[in-house]
Amino acid sequence: MQAPGNAHEPAVEHVVALIAAMAERGLTVAVAESLTGGLVVAELTNAAGASAVVRGGVTAYATELKHELLGVDAALLAEVGPVHADVAGQMASGVAAKLGATIGLSTTGVAGPDAQGGQPVGTVFVGLAVAGHVTSHRLQLSGSRHEIRRATVDACLELLGEAVDTLTQP
Repeated sequence: MQAPGNAHEPAVEHVVALIAAMAERGLTVAVAESLTGGLVVAELTNAAGASAVVRGGVTAYATELKHELLGVDAALLAEVGPVHADVAGQMASGVAAKLGATIGLSTTGVAGPDAQGGQPVGTVFVGLAVAGHVTSHRLQLSGSRHEIRRATVDACLELLGEAVDTLTQP
């Protein structure tokens, strides 16, 4: 059995390296979260030096807040609901614009225990906005509510790392 606090040691090392790489390159990040409820920002701010790169986060758990705070198109939300690739993309671009960040990340999905808006448990979309280019990534996860949320955080950190690597390649 591992000692308390060591369960995510490799993840902590990854975040520390990611924060350092972002600071070195003058990059910043803002995060819009729904199903993760602030866990992505919490993970990022665990690293020393995070204040140089983490602009902030918005937890828009309620659907209407995705529109009101992040600028997600209300018609899109009415048509497809909050768990959709386009919603994740608009959340990412909205949070980057609102908080003045180089990179916007977002999470929206269904962690359970019940399906939501016709989407089964484990359906997750992660949005990424970098330099006007917006993408979203669908994840189909399984496990408990906690495991789905944790896997979503890990996917966000991986995606952020890839974006930082891409931005710094010659």
